[in-house]
Formats: sequence, C-alpha cells, structure tokens
Amino acid sequence: MCMLNRRSFLKRSALAVVAGAAMPTILRRGVAAAQNDSQAAASNRKVLIVVQLKGGNDGLNTIVPYTNGIYYDLRSTLAIPQAQVLPMDNEVGFHPNMAAFAPLWDEGHFAVVEGVGYPTPSYSHFVSMDYWETAVPNSINKNTTGWLGRYLEQLDVATLGAVPAMNVGRHLPPEFQSTRVSISTVDSLDAYQFQEDPRYQGISDARFGALHGLYTTPSGDPAMDQLLGGAFQSALDGSIAVKEAHAAYTPAVTYPTSNLAQDMLLLAEAIHFNKDLKVGHVALGGFDTHANQLADQGALLLQFSEAVTTFWDDIVAHGHGDEVVIMTWSEFGRRPKSNASDGTDHGSAGPMFLMGNSVVGGLYGQRPSLTNLDKGNLKFTTDFRSVYSTVLEDWLGVSAKEVLGGSFEKPLLIANSS
Repeated sequence: MCMLNRRSFLKRSALAVVAGAAMPTILRRGVAAAQNDSQAAASNRKVLIVVQLKGGNDGLNTIVPYTNGIYYDLRSTLAIPQAQVLPMDNEVGFHPNMAAFAPLWDEGHFAVVEGVGYPTPSYSHFVSMDYWETAVPNSINKNTTGWLGRYLEQLDVATLGAVPAMNVGRHLPPEFQSTRVSISTVDSLDAYQFQEDPRYQGISDARFGALHGLYTTPSGDPAMDQLLGGAFQSALDGSIAVKEAHAAYTPAVTYPTSNLAQDMLLLAEAIHFNKDLKVGHVALGGFDTHANQLADQGALLLQFSEAVTTFWDDIVAHGHGDEVVIMTWSEFGRRPKSNASDGTDHGSAGPMFLMGNSVVGGLYGQRPSLTNLDKGNLKFTTDFRSVYSTVLEDWLGVSAKEVLGGSFEKPLLIANSS
C-alpha cells in the first residue's frame, strides 16, 4: 500500500485547493446586507459576464445572410429558409430559435461583431481555444496566464476584493489562469460542499475532522500553513455562503431548467450579493456540428438565447442592468459549404455578441465574403483582440495594451459611461 504523508499531500493539493477556493465570508455579509434592502443600491461597478459557446458555433446559421443566394447555394438542405429568419436588417437576421434576443436588439442593447477571428487560423479546437483564452494567437510558447487573469492582475490589490471573479463549471477556464489571483469555481450547489460517502454516513464527522486536521496541523512551514489553512476555511465558508445566497435570492423571472440557465442563475445571485464580483464565466458545449446540424444547433441556440435573456431580465429587475455587459465567444466558425452529413466542418471566422445597457447595439465589422474564400473558409475581418480591447478599456477601465501586449483598433461597442 502506498502511504501519502501530509507534506506530500499538501504539496500536491495546494494548487488545486487555492485555484478552486470558494467564496469567503464576504459573500455571506452581502447576503445579510441585501436581505435588508429589497433592491441593491445603485453602483458604478462594471461586471463582465463571458458566455463561451464551445465546439465552434456556425455563424452563418446563427446570423443568417438570408438575402444572399450564394449562402443557399452552398448550404443546400442546411440553410435556414428565408421565411423563418428573424430579420435584423434587409441582409441578415437571427436564427429562428433566437427570438428571445429580438427585444434587446430592438432596444439597441445587442451588438453583433461579424467576421471575428485571427491571422493564420487553427482548425484544432484545443489550439484555437488556447489562442482565444490567452489572447496570444500563433504563439510558439505555451502561455501560462489567461487574458482575464492578466486583467485581474492589473487591479489594485487593495480594491480587488475577496471574490473578483467566478466561474460556473467543473474546471477553471484558462482565461482565468493567473499566478497571483485566486478564482472561485462552482460546479453545482450539490457539489460545492464537503462530500460525504453515502456508504459510511456514520463516520462523516470523523472524515471531515481528519481532513481538517490535515490542513491545519503545523507542518514547519508557516507560510504554507497559513495558505492551506486559510484555503480550507475559505472553501468551507464558501460552500455555506453560496447555499445561503441561493436560499436568500428570489429570481424576478422563472429560469428555464437547462444547465446553462441554472448556471446563469448562480451568476445572478453572485452579482446581487457580491459587490466585489468583476467577471463571471459560463460555457455551453455541443457546437461541433459535423452532422445533424439543423436540429442540434437549433436546440443549442434556443437554450443559449433563453438562458441569457432570462438572466438579463432578472438582473435588470434587481437593479443591476447598468452594471453588466455580456460577451460571447466561440473558438472558430464553420465552413460555408455544408458537408455530406448534413453538418459543417471546422472553419474560421464567426460572430461575437455583446449585450447590455451600455452596449451600442447594431452590426459591426465587415461581413466575410462567401465567394472570396481561403481554401474554402471565410476570411476573418475583425481580430478578436479588438473586441477584447474594447471591453477592457471602455467597460472594465484598464489598459488593453498591458493585458493583450499590443494595440488593436477598437469598435465603438460601449457607450461612454464615465
């Protein structure tokens, strides 16, 4: 039998515990404060909510060029019928399952940036996601920090707060990778707690006590003891605080039962009760539609649009509409021409969406040509780092050059809110 001593265990566990460190008592104080006020006081904070569409969302069937005959020639049975498209102007329109976004579009709070990509695109999911997550495309060396991690590192430690960012999901997204800032990751309310073994419920207290002792017994390294002891207590406090926030929060609307909607409900609760939150992240997978795309992508776009608009209506009703901007991304688009399996293969450029009261709604970027292709793929017209630059400088208020390592032309997506 292999014995694992405490020092070895701590060394191997430190990074995992700190990276997944839960929300400390500041959230619990936020719950108490919010319970004393039916609506949170107005603030000038800026929160970015990132929604990742994993797998490579097909942009042409999302923002549909319904008056372009070449689109219908390329897609044959895969194209969205013109009569079903929800027009945004006289050239493009929403996929019919995205009707929930129509009010935001009509109100001028929904922006679409077309043709987003980067030079020399990769058609590998993992490579392309790495480029978007680090904001360093075509890099020879593997980057160890994410662009959102670097953003958080730019902030004054004195004002950073205890919980500056929150991811809802099983794993910490690489965008948040940082050498100096710990990020909270919540998979689910059920999983975000000390896990008991149902086979041995009678010894749960003993197991918990043993784990507590493992983290709090002096090891001879005061710095490590303080770090791990604090992380353990933070994780314990956090699991309680998140449950208290969930119990105390009353949504203003009824959330769909989809996983994405329930994930976004947790973010709405965090926005309401945690004044330090600056960035939230959720992801929806399944967009790698090599086959059966009409049904599969249609279902995903319905889930996506309903979850996001429900979240938006909820935070607006709770008084946070002026504090939040939502941004979406996907690692690449799909090829313009459909394949033989009623799907599309890995492509390049695709659309990004931004939503919020401070977003200047409309269509941005140059629409990629369907005839002037690069080996069968769309040519990108807007570098994704241009959108990141806009969000960083015009919304979050930090130097994009410091975070991205360069300067990029910014579309005027965010209204001056100073």
